[in-house]
Amino acid sequence: MPCLESPVFYLSWSLVVGGALYFWQQTRVHTPYGRYTCERTRCCSARLGWFLQEVPSLLVPLLLLLLQEEETGTSTGTSTGTSTGTSTGRTLLLCTFMLHYFHRSCIYAFLTRGRPLPLTTVVQAAIFCSVNGFLQSHHLLHCTHFPHSWSSSARQAGGFLLFVVGLSINIHSDHILRNLRRPGEVVYRIPHGGMFEFVSAANFFGEIVEWCGYAVVAWTFPAFAFAFFSACSIGPRAFHHHRDYQRRFEDYPRCRKALIPFIL
Repeated sequence: MPCLESPVFYLSWSLVVGGALYFWQQTRVHTPYGRYTCERTRCCSARLGWFLQEVPSLLVPLLLLLLQEEETGTSTGTSTGTSTGTSTGRTLLLCTFMLHYFHRSCIYAFLTRGRPLPLTTVVQAAIFCSVNGFLQSHHLLHCTHFPHSWSSSARQAGGFLLFVVGLSINIHSDHILRNLRRPGEVVYRIPHGGMFEFVSAANFFGEIVEWCGYAVVAWTFPAFAFAFFSACSIGPRAFHHHRDYQRRFEDYPRCRKALIPFIL
C-alpha cells in the first residue's frame, strides 16, 4: 500500500487542533466520566466500556501489520540495509504502541473496579482509537523510513527508556488506585505510594511520559500530534482530580502537585 500522505497530514493536524480545543473545553466544563458522571447518564460497565473503547487501537494496527508482513514476506531475502532497518524499526515501534493498548484492553479493562462509563464517552473513544490506530500504524508501516543504524541512536534509546518508565508508572499507579477499593465499593480514598507521593494523577503522568517517549523514538508528525493530544486530553483531568481530592479530604498532602512533580 502506498503512503497516504494527504490523509496522514490532515489527520495529524486534526489531533493537534482537536487536542487544543479539547484542552480549552476541559478548562471550562468537566467531561462526564468516572466520579463526575451524572446519575441520569446512560452507562455501561467499566470493564466492558474500557475494553470496547481501547481495543481498536490494538486490533487496527495488528491487522495492518499482518497485512504488511504478508505482502513483504516473499521479498525479505533481497532487503537492503536501509529497508532492513526500516522494517525492524517500524515493527518494533508498532509493537510498542500496541503493547500499551494490549494492557489497557486485555488486562486493565478486566481488572478495573471503576465506575460505569457513559456510552457516549465509550463510542467517542472507540472512534478516536480506531482513527489514531490507523494513523500511527499506516504512517509507520508505509511512510516512515529508518536508517540501518537507527537502533544505536541515543535519541531512540532515550525515547524507549521514557516509554518504559512511563508505562511502568502508569501500570503501577493503576494498581495502587485499584487496590484502594474492595470489590463493589465506590468510595474514594487518598492514594499513597509510587508517584502518588508527588502528584495526584500519577497514572496520567505516566501515560503522558509514555507517549512523549514514543514520539521521541518515532520522530514523526503523527507521533508528536498524538503525544500532544494525549497531554491535552488527560492533563486537565489531573487538575480536576487534584481539586476534587482537596475538597474531599482535609488531610490531603499539601506538597502534592496535580500532574508534574514539584512544578504543576
